[in-house]
Amino acid sequence: ADNLSEALKKLKITSTDSTADSLEGCLDCLLQALAQNNMETSEKIQKSGVLQVFASLLTPQSSCTAKVANIIAEVARNEFMRNPCVDAGLIPPLVQLLNCKDQEVLLQTGRALGNICYDSHEGRNAVDHAGGAHIVVDHLRSLCSKTDPASEKLLTVFCGMLMNYSNENDTLQSQLINMGVIPTLVKLLGIHCQNAALTEMCLVAFGNLAELESSKEQFAYTNIAEELVKLFKKQIEHDKKEMIFEVLAPLAENDVIKLQLVEAGLVECLLEIVQKTVDSDKEDDIAELKTASDLMVLLLLGDESMQKLFEGGRGSVFQRVLSWIPSNSHQLQLAGALAIANFARNDGNCIHMVDNGIVQKLMDLLDRHVEDGNVTVQHAALSALRNLAIPVVNKAKMLSAGVAEAVLKFLRSEMPPVQFKLLGTLRMLIDAQAEAAEQLGKNVKLVERLVEWCEAKDHAGVMGESNRLLSALIRHSKSKDVIRTIVQSGGIKHLVTMATSEHVIMQNEALVALALIAALELVTAEKDLENAQLVQILHRLLSDDRSAPEIKYNSMVLICALIGSEPLQKEVQSMAFLEVISKLRSHENKTVAQQASLTEQRLAVES
Repeated sequence: ADNLSEALKKLKITSTDSTADSLEGCLDCLLQALAQNNMETSEKIQKSGVLQVFASLLTPQSSCTAKVANIIAEVARNEFMRNPCVDAGLIPPLVQLLNCKDQEVLLQTGRALGNICYDSHEGRNAVDHAGGAHIVVDHLRSLCSKTDPASEKLLTVFCGMLMNYSNENDTLQSQLINMGVIPTLVKLLGIHCQNAALTEMCLVAFGNLAELESSKEQFAYTNIAEELVKLFKKQIEHDKKEMIFEVLAPLAENDVIKLQLVEAGLVECLLEIVQKTVDSDKEDDIAELKTASDLMVLLLLGDESMQKLFEGGRGSVFQRVLSWIPSNSHQLQLAGALAIANFARNDGNCIHMVDNGIVQKLMDLLDRHVEDGNVTVQHAALSALRNLAIPVVNKAKMLSAGVAEAVLKFLRSEMPPVQFKLLGTLRMLIDAQAEAAEQLGKNVKLVERLVEWCEAKDHAGVMGESNRLLSALIRHSKSKDVIRTIVQSGGIKHLVTMATSEHVIMQNEALVALALIAALELVTAEKDLENAQLVQILHRLLSDDRSAPEIKYNSMVLICALIGSEPLQKEVQSMAFLEVISKLRSHENKTVAQQASLTEQRLAVES
């Protein structure tokens, strides 16, 4: 301790005109003290005011420069020392030293700057201000191909410095991307793949940068996919695989890179991991299984990568994914169902899958989760069935396979994501299927649940889908029995509210359903339509210049149907409809103009 105090005193006095030898001795003493107790020594250095002295010692000409930079690097390992280093004006001279040729000076300077930037906003700003990142990126470029140990050590330090510099800072990450650091880092990874420390630094730097959209476009122009897959195949340790996964996941969000990863053979690696870990109960294996299967699903979100793996339904990958669905692992069941939902993104694939028995597999899976209720698996299986039900030719096949009954088992679910997919699946199934729509529309339990969900104000998606299914049951069945069931269950007011939706498609579906109700069962629904103030709403829709042409047209069709009811006709007469409708005779849309003339005639006759 005495030696340290002595050395600090001496440094302050002699820094200006001392001999190199006496300086070296003081600096060695500081380094020794830091090695024994870094924190305590750093506190003493800060109190002594020596930090300011260091700024004048950081000159390229001095033989002590590397040692001074080394001391700063050691001191800056402590969080409380980073701001004092910035305040002491150490950043500009350190950045100047990056232009030096001496490898030891460069190494220690890189360490010092990297440590000062670690988790320090002020440190990063100061380095940015002094232009440090630019020089480091240039060094990486020029050293990139050198494989001697000293160069690799320097590359590792510089990568680490850039990583600390840009960590969790979008602006600085964008700056590095604009400087073109990505192709350089990818090249580094390829050349130095045998160097574990450097590889690790590159991976962490990629993880930092890969979150930004602009970086993905740059990555797509490199051979990152190939390099990462090559590296991945060599890894045995869980931690190393995990690091690569952390880079792969954000990169795989880009469609171009998805395809590159598929072409580089990532899928085969993932399938191998699944096979090795599926029956294990070790924590690491369970985590790896989840990551691998999740990544697999992500790769299938790209249209090109998905089609490449589907291979007309004959692809080995597609077949392997199918085998996940009956598995005993919830994680694999989930990934399998999500993968099927992703494969089912075009009609051709959907038709092929339904013809090849996929529906039964999904229904069996749902059956296993009626009681145990794994929500994520239920949601994924319903998503897959919903997508498969989109092509017209699949609807009847799926209905006769009993999909509607399988889905109805989840009516009692209290989970909004499951409710949402269940509603969407039923709506897809009954599209233009009159018989099925009638059968479901007469199911009192279903209709009552729909009416209940139409009031799910906290879950806009569930509320919207319930309304749309109510309307669809009427529109596709055109059945008086269905309308009566919906009236008795209190569904009319929801259809009237739906006519005021901000989505034109929903407004329109509601108006068409209400027109059918008025045409087929006006007497039964009359009271509910009156209570829901349908006539006032129609007046508003027709008066509003922003209403779409089809909304105006269907509102007039509905007015003509409503005047068949005495109380509703009175309401129509009491609200100057003729005025609004006569204006619409000159509407730019011909169909609207024609309907306005017809409606005007009907109203004139009735009055």
